[in-house]
Amino acid sequence: MKDSQALFDQIRMVPPNGLDYIRVMTEALKKLIEAAKTANPSPEHREEQRRSFVYGNTHFENALITREMVDREAEKLAKEEK
Repeated sequence: MKDSQALFDQIRMVPPNGLDYIRVMTEALKKLIEAAKTANPSPEHREEQRRSFVYGNTHFENALITREMVDREAEKLAKEEK
């Protein structure tokens, strides 16, 4: 994760000036993709990401959806699976 943060910092420091910007972004993106390939998230982190994904997609379609609603339904589903 520290390497990823360093890449983000590097990207922020590059002024948007044409091809140099694109080259730096492309190289940084390649490094981030490689780092993501070796990531091994914990089950808790995967669940957190899943809920975030669900919230983002459902809230986009229906502004009445809240994170609490997503959490509540996820907990119900987890209990049903046991």
